[in-house]
Amino acid sequence: MSPVSRIKSAPDDPNGIVRRYAANSPFRSATAEELVNEDNPFRRPVRPHDLGFLDYGKVLPADQVLRLSSLLGHRMLRTVYDADLLFIPGGEGHPSQADAAAFRSPENRILGRQAAGVLENHLFDWLTGARTPLGGGGLAALTGRVQAVLEERRSRPGRALEVARACRHRTEAATFALVQLTAILPSVTSAVGRNLLGDYDTAHPTLRGLLLEDFRTRVGQAPLHRELLAEAGLSAEPNAYWQFFLSSSLASANHLHRVAHDHARLAEFLGAWVHRRIDEAVTSAGYADLVREAFGTEHTACFTDAPRMTGEGVAALTEALVAPLVDRFGEEAVASFHNGFEDARLLTAVADEDLAVQLDWADRLDEYKVKAEKLDALIRERGIEVDLETFVESHEETSTTHVHDDHRLVVVEVGQMHFWNNVGQLIPMNEGDKLLIPAERLHGSMVRSGTCTYHQPVITEELLSQV
Repeated sequence: MSPVSRIKSAPDDPNGIVRRYAANSPFRSATAEELVNEDNPFRRPVRPHDLGFLDYGKVLPADQVLRLSSLLGHRMLRTVYDADLLFIPGGEGHPSQADAAAFRSPENRILGRQAAGVLENHLFDWLTGARTPLGGGGLAALTGRVQAVLEERRSRPGRALEVARACRHRTEAATFALVQLTAILPSVTSAVGRNLLGDYDTAHPTLRGLLLEDFRTRVGQAPLHRELLAEAGLSAEPNAYWQFFLSSSLASANHLHRVAHDHARLAEFLGAWVHRRIDEAVTSAGYADLVREAFGTEHTACFTDAPRMTGEGVAALTEALVAPLVDRFGEEAVASFHNGFEDARLLTAVADEDLAVQLDWADRLDEYKVKAEKLDALIRERGIEVDLETFVESHEETSTTHVHDDHRLVVVEVGQMHFWNNVGQLIPMNEGDKLLIPAERLHGSMVRSGTCTYHQPVITEELLSQV
């Protein structure tokens, strides 16, 4: 049976579409040897077994965009967007050859495009009701809004960098922050590259030159980023740290891919691209300071040499991008640019807070172990009934990194396991050890003993407030 006929005969419910796409072999759950993936850009662990209880047929509310369905959804959506980009597998006989064939197959591409519509609705439709309205005023109001956001971001570049510099384990915090950039920066370059191709110079005579200048700058900075990653002991291989990408980092990258891939969204792409440039301009100094302090390196040119942004400059750029589209499409072009800009702003704010909370939790695991002991004692002493999951796993059984939609304890009854929430951090947990994992915090684990039995009591907000 041909791939197309098999697809047509399958159910077309949203969850069925997503599950069929995730069944492709490169998306299988990770093994013990795949915590870091340095030589197979097609390997994208998703945790497809979790899709049986997730619902992709609805839109995620704004207060739930960091839940498990978001993490797995953005992992899948990233693979859809990457399917038409160039990645190079290992040589003859290398394990990546089989994953490359499955990743590039026509069937996977068809299933991916079907899944993309479902995933985009689930992951991004909340943005429509969350945007700050532009109101009237046309292009002048738009340039004023962009300038205002630049000034606001200058005064408050972001909380994540502040948290990272305040962490007791600053090297680990800086490592995790750099890992998030490896999820985003290649996608920005690819998104800009997508719109370099085409025959549009008579409709927008300056656009190609503006995009090409940015593309050249990013290509020129890429070796500097690789140099910095090497100084930090990190790999520059594509998606090496796939399991450590936060869903919010993937969301920022996926949004750029989405509006660049769909050429009907050109003005939205331009708005998102301008916001990305603002974000890079206002955070570059903070990243440079962080890596200098964490790694003792002066290899910060990828940040210190980043293009600067002034109020006059961003206004001129916005006008140059939007004015030709206004001539052709009227005020619709202004509204579309504003939508792309606002969506990128919202997603960046979510990503900043998500990273800040993740860094703070990882830096204070000792406190969360103490809280876990107190919660476990409270549950036992008062006979409190809680929802509970129990797992019995065998040697080297591995849990692909994930999040929970609720607060949970991990209580090891028998055996040993490794727990992780950062690159290179294998945290041993032995019999009797306990840890509190807050909702929406990225983590994974692997069994170290012959077998391991552990429990996960679900902790309500009311119960958590008592410790």
